[in-house]
Amino acid sequence: MRWSTLGRSGVGITELAFGAAAIGNLYTPVEPDDALAAVDAAWECGIRAFDTAPHYGLGLSERRLGRALRTRPRAEYTLSTKVGRLLEPRGPNGDDDLANGFAVPADHRRVWDFSADGVLRAIEESLRRLGLDRIDIVYLHDPDAHEDAAFRHGYPALERLRAENVVGAIGAGMNQTAMLTRFLRDTDVDAVLCAGRHTLLDQSALAELLPEAAARGKSVVVAGVYNSGLLADPRPGAPYDYTAADAGTLARALRLKDIAERHGVPLRAAALHCSLGHPAVAGALVGARSSAEIRDAARQLRTPVPAALWEELRATGLLPPGVPQRRPDPDRASGPEGVPRSPSAPAPAPPAPPAPSSPSSPEGDSR
Repeated sequence: MRWSTLGRSGVGITELAFGAAAIGNLYTPVEPDDALAAVDAAWECGIRAFDTAPHYGLGLSERRLGRALRTRPRAEYTLSTKVGRLLEPRGPNGDDDLANGFAVPADHRRVWDFSADGVLRAIEESLRRLGLDRIDIVYLHDPDAHEDAAFRHGYPALERLRAENVVGAIGAGMNQTAMLTRFLRDTDVDAVLCAGRHTLLDQSALAELLPEAAARGKSVVVAGVYNSGLLADPRPGAPYDYTAADAGTLARALRLKDIAERHGVPLRAAALHCSLGHPAVAGALVGARSSAEIRDAARQLRTPVPAALWEELRATGLLPPGVPQRRPDPDRASGPEGVPRSPSAPAPAPPAPPAPSSPSSPEGDSR
């Protein structure tokens, strides 16, 4: 599993990362043993980057992921979580959290807080739930409706924590590109986490976000590469960006599937490879609720995708011209003799980014 370094941070991630929203009981319950088995399978596949958030299952994802990683050598993997939602106890009331997408008791409520104190408190509470000694990457989580607070207070707090070596890399995670592009232009984030906007069905990140990251020597981690599931299994009723896909989008996904399969490639493999093609993309975050799902994702990453497939997609108008494709042997950071670099090992810094030509004037994968 190849490693890339996030910006100039020295923090590395594997090309495929484990998204832990699903083991926080996303939509339906996941048994504790199945959650543990999914993380174990990710490790066996060579995945060494793991992402979670307090939002996922009201802390259940963090607790389960921390428990699964606790026996692993801490220097051999990278852990990311997010800030912006504090969890306040509300006591048992018989309700569940399905309105927010998670099959867990609604014994806490989420409180938006991008203040400096809120960021510090969120990290302290995440460390307690994880039961680990540090967090490698911290993202501001879905600050869409909190732009001013995120830029004025939340981001500066993360920058101070990075300067004090409390965390290794900082960024923001969202389902949109405009505010993430502003983070790249107006702050010194190491990376942004962009969900659903660089996929076979949605290439909107190519307009500004990805070129901006490349020009400034910063990284993009892509999530939602299957657009909530439609590109994993296109069928009537399949979700697209968290709601049922409309007829036109479903028809397009089915055409993509037909062409991919005629070239001997599962649609899942084509979707994953497409999301990893841009040089600014450091890795893809794939959610899994079982060992079978994460093993399948690793298998799709190893599946060769012929150039003829991309050519046909462009010829039919299903893929715009100029969408870069993942090379079989991209120039990714790795340790000696191909051994992946651990997140604690120093990485060679990329060339200094060019000065911006002009000043700038918002999943994360929230699943």
